[in-house]
Amino acid sequence: MALGATIAGVVLALLAVWAAGPWRGGYRVGEHHGAKGRGTQAASADVESSAAATDERRITPPVLTPVDADPAGPAPTDDGVRAALAPLLADPALGDDVAVSVVDAVTGRALFTANADRGATPASTTKITTAVAALSVLPADYRLTTSTVLGASPDTVVLVGGGDPTLTALDGAQYAGQFAPARLDRLAAETAAALRASGRTSIKLAYDTTLFTGPVNHPISPNDNIASVVPLMTDEGRTDATKTGVPGLRVTDPAVKAAEQFAQMLAKEGIAVNGKPAAATAPPAATRLAAVQSPLIAEYVEHMMTDSDNDMAEALLRHVAIAKGKPASFEGGTQAVREALTGLGVDLGAMNLKDGSGLDKRNELPPAVLTRLITLTSAADHPELRTALTGMPIAGFTGTLADRFGAQNSLAAAGLVRAKTGSLTGVSTLAGVVRDHDGRLIAFAFLADDVPGGADVARPALDRMAAALAGCGCGTPVALAAG
Repeated sequence: MALGATIAGVVLALLAVWAAGPWRGGYRVGEHHGAKGRGTQAASADVESSAAATDERRITPPVLTPVDADPAGPAPTDDGVRAALAPLLADPALGDDVAVSVVDAVTGRALFTANADRGATPASTTKITTAVAALSVLPADYRLTTSTVLGASPDTVVLVGGGDPTLTALDGAQYAGQFAPARLDRLAAETAAALRASGRTSIKLAYDTTLFTGPVNHPISPNDNIASVVPLMTDEGRTDATKTGVPGLRVTDPAVKAAEQFAQMLAKEGIAVNGKPAAATAPPAATRLAAVQSPLIAEYVEHMMTDSDNDMAEALLRHVAIAKGKPASFEGGTQAVREALTGLGVDLGAMNLKDGSGLDKRNELPPAVLTRLITLTSAADHPELRTALTGMPIAGFTGTLADRFGAQNSLAAAGLVRAKTGSLTGVSTLAGVVRDHDGRLIAFAFLADDVPGGADVARPALDRMAAALAGCGCGTPVALAAG
């Protein structure tokens, strides 16, 4: 079958599934950080596109085969890629000194670079480093566990935070068939059953948040784009957990709210809670009563990438730190990520990270590091990293790319580009993969961190660059059709 027909078939298949209906499963459907936060640093918040938040579609993504097993096309040439991209870099919407790295994902050979080793501000493409690090150091069966244990006194139960911001106080019906977070009501029911079995119907409740250390607030806080980074919360610390499609205000103390919700759920199960929940540390080797767990780490990472979820990213950073024997904090987490990526053989160069989400504008990440990581995620010898790639949004269809690649000069690349987005005030980034006109898989990273007109203006220019790679024979550029 001709390549053009194959691509057309894939796009038609994507459109068919897209038309089937909205994604009602994934946690925080369509969350794209569209609302700017409160406080003096709100302008630095991640402001990913939110236009698709009310009407996102979930489709089955195309399967990405290992690149060294399926090169699929002739090797691209430097001249071909340069001819496709160089004119687009002159777009004033991108500002000065755009940092670019484009590599042949089959061989890892650089095809086009511009400031590729510069530590540019990555915004949410930082999550690629967090995802790869987590998948490389956490076992495949790793889950984030929230539990209850007996306290120091026999009449006390301790709710132990396991660092899972997706723990939900909702009934879970809206998650059927997709990402299914752990449920607080289930933990309450199982805890109540264990208490009744031991003859207890009245308790004191405490809660343990000692899993994480260091500052609980991100430097941009207070901000609607991220809650306090604590190991116990429900529905990412939102004041209204039912507003899953748009950012919502965050509660002042997510752990206190989670404990109060748990106390109410225990009461419904016939267990009286005396007094208000209090902070405490669970005793060593405490007797466990019950536990609920997040989906497997691969699913967690995939969902975090699709939705560009800041709370999930910062929690994940701390789990990487724990796995590497570091303090579960911003600093310990970023140190652990460096160790994990170095262990994969990645030269980190000028990389200097301050968080796991990309909200911190002080982050510095060379695009050459991003393309190296992306290439690893598609390599046959690193299947454990694959969901860092499959979680990347699909242009025009899912996540933070659902409402992009709709312009005439980028529309033909919809469904063909899979990439992680990033947006901060004055910053717009895009990093991912695309198969060129010859079917060759290409990894790219475009980091524009001095955008004069704002991220909204720069995004279409980045989309055109990715579309140019999709339309490039990379020996002889091929113009993309409009539709």
